[in-house]
Amino acid sequence: MNNIKDRILLITGGTGSFGKAVLNRFLQTNHFREIRVLSIDEKKQDDLRRALSSPKVKFYIGDVRDERSIESAIIG
Repeated sequence: MNNIKDRILLITGGTGSFGKAVLNRFLQTNHFREIRVLSIDEKKQDDLRRALSSPKVKFYIGDVRDERSIESAIIG
């Protein structure tokens, strides 16, 4: 998979200020086939999911300090 359009982007802390800025920037491009947002705040994820309504964005609850909690976000 050398083409960036075939890749998946994982944004940790995706519901924070910086994470949302990165997410919005990449949604404006045709980069990446999927964007995964990882954060520990379920409420903020739900708010962001509703605001974006993008099938390209997938949300995962997890904490980067806990490897087991992020396994589903990093598979694939």
